[in-house]
Amino acid sequence: MKRWSVSHPLVSRETEERLSVYVALLLTWNRRINLIGRADEPHVWVRHIEDSLQLIPLMPSNLNRAIDLGSGAGFPGLILAIVTGIPFDLVESDQRKAAFLREAACTTATPATIHAIRIEDTKIPPASLVTARALAPLSQLLAMAHRFIAPGGVALFPKGTTVEQELTTARAVWNMRVERFPSRTHPDGAILKLSEVERA
Repeated sequence: MKRWSVSHPLVSRETEERLSVYVALLLTWNRRINLIGRADEPHVWVRHIEDSLQLIPLMPSNLNRAIDLGSGAGFPGLILAIVTGIPFDLVESDQRKAAFLREAACTTATPATIHAIRIEDTKIPPASLVTARALAPLSQLLAMAHRFIAPGGVALFPKGTTVEQELTTARAVWNMRVERFPSRTHPDGAILKLSEVERA
């Protein structure tokens, strides 16, 4: 399985080894539960690891904690925690996926707390960063995420080809400051950096 062709600028050799441990565990568990599509397995480093890592330059400085909603296999939250060492609360209601996240966090010695509970039932303090990937259309995603964004905090949401339509729909319900960055892994994708989020 191909990793990066050259050393990744955001990842030390030691951290890349921890990511390799994570990927091996992911592929083992993927035989038992559906974490990623089987067709994605040979491309996991680009489609999932690199896709998660591109959020790092957009993260707030002096961040001491973050929240990832609908964590699934750990993208992007667990990957960001592995690489940055910033503690993440990972919220994942699927018990089997939550069990994988616990083992992955333990095996890679990553500062992540797993919450195996529905997002709407989660009671954790807000954080300066909230992330979510492939969880819901933006308007629905903000309805779930806004109470977790601390004052002055931001949300980072990778989005695909429907980003313009999702922004238009969301702006009818939400006021927010929107910064948009091109995705390095999806030609038609974008990363939304949202702040000052409140209901319209």
